[in-house]
Amino acid sequence: MAPPIDTTPQHVPETSAHAKTPVRFLDRATPPHIGTLITITSVGALTMSIFLPSLPGMARDFQTEYWLVQLSVPLYLMMNARLQLFIGPIADRYGRRPVLLGAFTLFLLATLGCALPPNIESFLAFRMVQAVIVAGLVLGRTVVRDMHGTREAASMIGYVTMGMAVVPMVGPLLGGVLDEAFGWRASFGALFALGAFALWLIWRDLGETAPTAQGTRFRDQIAQYPLLFGARRIWGYSLAAAFSSGAFFAYLGGAPYVGSEVFAMNPTRLGFFLGAPAVGYFLGNYLSGRFSVRIGIDPMMLTGAFIAATGMSLSCLAALTGLQNEYVFFGFMTFVGLGNGMLLPNAMSGPGG
Repeated sequence: MAPPIDTTPQHVPETSAHAKTPVRFLDRATPPHIGTLITITSVGALTMSIFLPSLPGMARDFQTEYWLVQLSVPLYLMMNARLQLFIGPIADRYGRRPVLLGAFTLFLLATLGCALPPNIESFLAFRMVQAVIVAGLVLGRTVVRDMHGTREAASMIGYVTMGMAVVPMVGPLLGGVLDEAFGWRASFGALFALGAFALWLIWRDLGETAPTAQGTRFRDQIAQYPLLFGARRIWGYSLAAAFSSGAFFAYLGGAPYVGSEVFAMNPTRLGFFLGAPAVGYFLGNYLSGRFSVRIGIDPMMLTGAFIAATGMSLSCLAALTGLQNEYVFFGFMTFVGLGNGMLLPNAMSGPGG
């Protein structure tokens, strides 16, 4: 049973002292351990990718069309995007810790619903509720921003997401193996186990890191949106991140069908190849962590965007010339992952002035 949500703020030292405070694992009076941050962000990444090799089999199991099962990807992403509009203000109002505890508890209930749905409609409904796990992706990085300045945050986020990038690498492979051994529902069982572990880590290790005093009214937070939307730099960083990650999300929706139907790959083999972009993403996040402070976030973003666009262009050129096989198709997607790994951590840490 999940522990009750503790809404009592567990404060760590103020922002200026965060980086100087020694980190003690499983002591929420100190800044959270980097392993905790990697774990809570990784659950969301795994939720997007682990069941992808099972999509064709799920369509057969539910006796429905592939496109209907495939809706589990865009519906999840749609809810994911909408929730991000509110998670920030809610976390500023109530704190990072209680929001994360509540989100992960709800995620566990939704995951049980995904594993045991009576029909495809119920599965899609629970899948949308699963999107609440975006709180881990958003607030895991927000905690880094709470503790570090802009360039230092870009570097730290790079290291955090580099660790998180391992999950999309092994997630589809794990899902494919679980599918062949136990059926598609086993993937959601694995998600439940990891989510429960992450909830325990949040409970034990993550104190309150919000630098501002809690108690700000939610209405006052929302009232700042016009100012936020009027900032040109916000639009620049947001659109750069949206277009770059959008290419990857399009890949998530279509690649399982391409692999299973066009290249006739079984779930395990498909799961192995689906993790190709994560190899590039891992390297890109390492480069962000290593060079963002030294080079600057804008040059890193520009380089990442160029690499991602080059990879997609070469993939299209190969298809037009008749060079089509799984090695070419998935191989060029590593460039998209590399570009995203360089662009996204810097865009997320960019100043909104």
